[in-house]
Amino acid sequence: MRVGMRERQIGLGGVYFYMDKLGLRCLLYLVLSAPVLLAQGAPAPGPGQGPGQGPGLGPHGAREQIADPSSVDSGSQQLFALANQTRAAHGLGALKWDPALAAAALRHCNRMAQEGPISHRYGGELDLTARASEAGAHFSLIEENIAVGSTPARIHEAWMESPDHRDNLLNPAIDRVGIAVVYADKVLFAVSDYGRGVEVMNQAQVEALFAHMLRDKGLAIRKDPAQARAYCASSGRFTGNDPPGFLMRWQNPDLTQLPAELVQRVASGEYGQASVGSCPAQDVGGGFTIYRVAVLLYESDAAARAKHYY
Repeated sequence: MRVGMRERQIGLGGVYFYMDKLGLRCLLYLVLSAPVLLAQGAPAPGPGQGPGQGPGLGPHGAREQIADPSSVDSGSQQLFALANQTRAAHGLGALKWDPALAAAALRHCNRMAQEGPISHRYGGELDLTARASEAGAHFSLIEENIAVGSTPARIHEAWMESPDHRDNLLNPAIDRVGIAVVYADKVLFAVSDYGRGVEVMNQAQVEALFAHMLRDKGLAIRKDPAQARAYCASSGRFTGNDPPGFLMRWQNPDLTQLPAELVQRVASGEYGQASVGSCPAQDVGGGFTIYRVAVLLYESDAAARAKHYY
């Protein structure tokens, strides 16, 4: 079976592919949304949740009609399986199913089926990051492939034949996906939302996590985080009544490691105590999940004595 690209045009918001399959000409229309990456998790599926399940809601909350409801489940499962088979063949990790991304994908897929011409955003609709965030997804990176075609296998094949869509699907930075497929007007509409998930933690959990990392490096953690929290929430200088020897604040979706500069300071041996504070992230666009943290370092007894004698 040979599928050849007959014509390629760059149109408004899309790439058009005219293809021949077994001598019969068919049209597959693909649109790519470039990855949205901030410079620097989502809830696990509940009982009975899996590919293709989620609310089929319209832009005003009304339930929309799908010509073939079974295609939502079977088509999305096929695309999910094909994506992971392809990633495995390229030495990449499997994607986890994200029900929040799937709900966002399904809502947009229903809108595509209603509108006809496919697009990543229609009038009055939220953009990709806002749609996914509103659906409950937590991510530091998000990207999307959409298409209309005859079968899930053909849609997957066309995504792999398009360099930009292929890059989305084979992006090593993503770790989860939500997919929706809707049958309407004798074709399948498909939306695949890929993301890099961020674990959801509250203020106390974030502080405890970083306190544990600092404790492992030999620092004692002060019990009262008030001054660290105040410095975290500010954008100016430290104004507390117990100035630290070193202080640092940062924001990042990654909760697995300390900033390199902070690690270097701790390794110097000058500091024996730390205070950790977390607060809401500042100036974060879209629906990205980012954490903001401040750490105050206080001199060790040995360093204080050395300063006193010298």
